[in-house]
Amino acid sequence: MPTLSIVVPCYFNEANIPVTAHELIANEALFPPEVAFEYVMVDDGSRDGTLQQLLLFQAAHPDKVRVVELAGNVGSYNAIVAGMEYATGDCLAIITADMQDPPELMVQMYDYWKKGLKLIIGNRQDREETGIQKLFSNAFHALMKRIALPNIPDGGFDFVFFDRQVSEEILRIKERNSNIFYLMVWLGYPYVNIPYVRRKRKLGKSRWTLQKKVKLLIDSIMAFSFFPIRAISVLGILLGLSALFYGIYLAVLRTIGDIQVEGWTGLMVVMLFVAAFQMIALGIIGEYVWRGLDATRKRPLYVVRQVHGQQKEAQNLPD
Repeated sequence: MPTLSIVVPCYFNEANIPVTAHELIANEALFPPEVAFEYVMVDDGSRDGTLQQLLLFQAAHPDKVRVVELAGNVGSYNAIVAGMEYATGDCLAIITADMQDPPELMVQMYDYWKKGLKLIIGNRQDREETGIQKLFSNAFHALMKRIALPNIPDGGFDFVFFDRQVSEEILRIKERNSNIFYLMVWLGYPYVNIPYVRRKRKLGKSRWTLQKKVKLLIDSIMAFSFFPIRAISVLGILLGLSALFYGIYLAVLRTIGDIQVEGWTGLMVVMLFVAAFQMIALGIIGEYVWRGLDATRKRPLYVVRQVHGQQKEAQNLPD
């Protein structure tokens, strides 16, 4: 009897949890009868009534729901890793607590898993959302596909179904400041992607702020691409060649006695441009250095305050 562990990161989802719980339980009827279910609900340091709603869900289904209460907010990706560590299923799925992704798609994902695929991706073919949210998402994933991971599906994704082997690899790596979904693709397992239309959020307010989006963009580029460093090198070479040709030009003018005293404005423009380039270059290099320092500290990705529900089974995960 295969067990499916569904990991749900939760942050300020007090209004969503009752609806999410109902839809997840109702979705079980679409699966073959031999499938057992486990729900690992991770409270990512919410300061509203999210934890209380999760505990009500756990109390209603004590045989299949585990609530992992984190000590503080560590971000959705780290919360997902925490949920994966406490999941015991043969296969796992990650879905958001706001139910913008259709849980019924997991049935088709499960069929692919039964055929031997280790990773199944639900990629957003389109969104019911409009405006800056849709524009940012499309631009972000198009950029990552071009400069980092050309084999990721179009439209982006954060709804995945995967084998325990993939989970154990992610837990073994425990990479910091990264994108866990891109990391799954980076592992190299063949995958199939299932396109769907992402629903518009109906309840609650998204906590996916602009600051978090920018951090994810920087983390994803730094973790999977050397493009920023290469761009610095290329631009540095171009500036060096420009300086060389300009120096030759000035030397020729000096030789023929045609050089003028004027040029302070042009000189200042060049100096400001070069100084700006140097500061940007130092900033990019500093991002890489900081990430290396952060990794060497080996601080935990998260701190678990308490686990409500069944105790975790031993998984013999590598250190």
